[in-house]
Amino acid sequence: MKVLVTGIGLVSALGGSLEDSWKNLIAGKSGIRLYQPFPEIKPLPLGLIAQQPSELAMLTQMVVTSALRDAGLVPPLADCAVVIGSSRSYQASWEMLARQMYKDAENFPVSDFENWLDILPHINAIAAARQIGATGMVLAPMAACATGIWSIAQATLLIQTGQCQRAIAGAVEAPITPLTLAGFQQMGALAKTGAYPFDLQREGLVLGEGAAVFVLESAELAKQRQAKVYGEILGFGLTNDAYHSNSPEPGGKSAIAAIKQCLERSCLTLSDIDYIHAHGTATQLNDQMESMVIQRLFPQGVAVSSTKGSTGHTLGASGALGVAFSLMALKHQILPPCVGLQQPEFDLEIVTAARLSKIRQVLCLSFGFGGQNVAIALAKSP
Repeated sequence: MKVLVTGIGLVSALGGSLEDSWKNLIAGKSGIRLYQPFPEIKPLPLGLIAQQPSELAMLTQMVVTSALRDAGLVPPLADCAVVIGSSRSYQASWEMLARQMYKDAENFPVSDFENWLDILPHINAIAAARQIGATGMVLAPMAACATGIWSIAQATLLIQTGQCQRAIAGAVEAPITPLTLAGFQQMGALAKTGAYPFDLQREGLVLGEGAAVFVLESAELAKQRQAKVYGEILGFGLTNDAYHSNSPEPGGKSAIAAIKQCLERSCLTLSDIDYIHAHGTATQLNDQMESMVIQRLFPQGVAVSSTKGSTGHTLGASGALGVAFSLMALKHQILPPCVGLQQPEFDLEIVTAARLSKIRQVLCLSFGFGGQNVAIALAKSP
C-alpha cells in the first residue's frame, strides 16, 4: 500500500516554519549562534529557536497545528494514529525538579512532584493525540538520534498493514539543558565555534532545538480528499550495531545493512538514488563512518549534504528534519547545501551551494547512540 506525505509542520533554529527554514537553508544561512543560556556553563554555539531554550510541549503543539493546517485537516481526527518520538523528552523539567530538590532537600514540598505523571517520556505523544482528538494508537519511540525516522517508519507500517489510514508522525526535541550540555562536553563531542559536517577542521556537534511532524495517508485516502502530496515513502531499513554505547561500529556493517534493507524494501538499486541527506553530525567518528559507508556503496557522483551546519544537531528530531528537507528538495528539485563545509576531508560529491537538479528518489540517513541505524527512501509525488 502506498503511503504519501500530505502535510508537514517544522520549526528549527533556521525559522519558525517549514517555508522559512527551507528558504534560509538554500540561501546557505545558519541558525547557530553563540549563547550562554545557563550561567554555570560557558558560552557555546547552539541552534536555539528563540533567545532562551524552548519548551517541548510548546514546540509539539506548534508543529502539530502547522502540519494539520498544511494538510488541510481540521480536528478532531479520531481515526488518526499518533507516532511522535523524542530522545530527551521532558528532561528539562526533571532537571529543574532535581535542582529544586537538592537546593533544599529538607524543605522541598512534596506538592512539587504532583505533576510528575505529566512529564513522563511518552506523555508528549499523548498530549499530541489529545490536541487533535485522536482516539486510536499512540506510540512514542525513543531511539536516540534515529528517533525521527523510526517514528515515520512505524507510522508507515501502521498504514501499510491496514491498522489505520492516516497518521501524524515525527519527532520533537528541546535538548538545551545543563545536563545535556555537560554530558556532551564531558565526552568531548561539542564544537567550540560551529558545526562543520564532513570538514577537515570539524570540531564536533552543535546542539539544536527543533521539531518536524508529518501527516501520512494511504494513497486511497489522499486521492479521495484530493490532498496535495509532497512525496511517497518507499521503504526503510532499521538495524542496530550491538557494539558500543556511543561509538559506531568501525566497519559500518549494520549501517550498510540498514541501507541495503531500505533499498530492497523500496524496490530501488543503489544507482536509483539521486540525493543522500546524510546524518553528518560533524563529529570525528560519525562523519568518518558515514563517509566510508557512502563511498563503499554508492556510485561516484551521488549528491550528499548534511543540514546540521544550519540547524544544529536536534538529536531525536534530526532525522525528521532531514526527511522534511528531503521532501522539499523533491518538491522544488533543489539540492540543499552542506552549510559550514569549507575543506572536505572525504571524497564525496558534497553539495556546497544549493543548485537545481533532477531529483526523483532520495535517501535520508540517521545514526543514533547505541548503534541505531536508520535509512528511509522517499520519492517525488507523481
